[in-house]
Amino acid sequence: MFAKDFVWGVATAAYQIEGGAREGGRTPSIWDVHCRKEGAIFNGNTGETACDFYHRYKEDIALMKEMGIGAFRMSFSWNRILPEGTGRVNAAGVDFYSRVIDELLNSGIQPYVTLMHWDLPQALYERGGYMNRDFAQYFAEYAQTVAKLFSDRVKNFMTFNEPQLMLGAHRGSGKAPGLCLTDVETAPIAHNILRAHGKGVLAMRAASKGHIDIGMANQGCFFYPAEETPENIEAAKRATFEYRLPNWYSSLPWYADPIYLGRYPEPLLSRLKKYLPENWEDDMKEICQPLDFCGQNFYNAYRADENGNQVAEPAGAMYNAEHWNVSPSGIRFAAKWLYERYKLPVIITENGMCCHDWVSLDGKVHDPQRIDFMQRYLLELDRAQREGAKIGGYFCWSLLDNMEWNLGYRPRFGLVYVDYKTQQRIPKDSAHWYKKVIATQGESLREV
Repeated sequence: MFAKDFVWGVATAAYQIEGGAREGGRTPSIWDVHCRKEGAIFNGNTGETACDFYHRYKEDIALMKEMGIGAFRMSFSWNRILPEGTGRVNAAGVDFYSRVIDELLNSGIQPYVTLMHWDLPQALYERGGYMNRDFAQYFAEYAQTVAKLFSDRVKNFMTFNEPQLMLGAHRGSGKAPGLCLTDVETAPIAHNILRAHGKGVLAMRAASKGHIDIGMANQGCFFYPAEETPENIEAAKRATFEYRLPNWYSSLPWYADPIYLGRYPEPLLSRLKKYLPENWEDDMKEICQPLDFCGQNFYNAYRADENGNQVAEPAGAMYNAEHWNVSPSGIRFAAKWLYERYKLPVIITENGMCCHDWVSLDGKVHDPQRIDFMQRYLLELDRAQREGAKIGGYFCWSLLDNMEWNLGYRPRFGLVYVDYKTQQRIPKDSAHWYKKVIATQGESLREV
């Protein structure tokens, strides 16, 4: 069903699982500061301890090995490696990630490293953060440091996770740093993030000790046809890539077109050009660097009619525990359209579902809805590849229940249940199910 070289993985992020916030020379990130603000996070939760991966990584890697996981998408905490954001390298932080990487490789698991998954060092935020044009150079220095230190063992990297939500955190989303800026202020921020990506790729290529594959884990708002007629399909595709809705910063093409195609998309450019920095066109050659895969986080999509207008979900539609709509066919159209537009293998860098999970009286965690969700989405992903898209891999979000940003520990996305008081791990039914999917290269998905 899926090729032998298809990558089966799980995904995580440093602030969401690591803990050890004050250990090993780590300095604060913007999330450490944001979590201290009254009312910013559900129930006042923080990532100070999170899943304690900092101390329990061997246990968690052993769980992955038992599940047959082939790849682990993790992020590095920038402020654990470069405590001031630039300059001094923290030996204790480097040692931690080296031990994690070695443990993964010894267990037959390939690390896929995201350089930054939202946790900007507070020291750099105090120097202007993404709003400072020098941010791109700071990121390039960090990327070069990572390549020098780890590219002998890590062969797959992503620069940023979801720049859409990095920008959304400046638009009142409730995420760190908790600002609420205007188009005038945020369009240059988006441009700076893209410049940082390009400079980072160049720096990594130059410093790498061998061949490495580099991409980005994008997000974005996708539409899928309410009725699968040729006209409706084309309208949904047009709505996805033209994106005429007010929240432009959550669009996919504003970030993907520059890094893959070297240009901003119309009609968004016509709307936002006046807010971009002077001589922004000169940056495009640096932003658009050769990449090896198209990373895409995908959870849901929105129905569009024959005119490309969003329409409501029908009565009785499926939703997850946080009321995100469930739209399996959306991943099929997204994968096909991404491959068609950007001509690179598509890797689903995140996909998963939060459920109302708890430990049952039998001591197990039963999550049939998560299994059904993943089966539906993976079957649609298989259909996408049978219809011509090249799909390189799939990463389930997430290995562990974890700190879900401003939602705290309320949503549970993990294949493995975490008791946050005792840090006990309990593989859910979905973990055992995913193990079988991996072992059969997806053939077991046909079992209903």
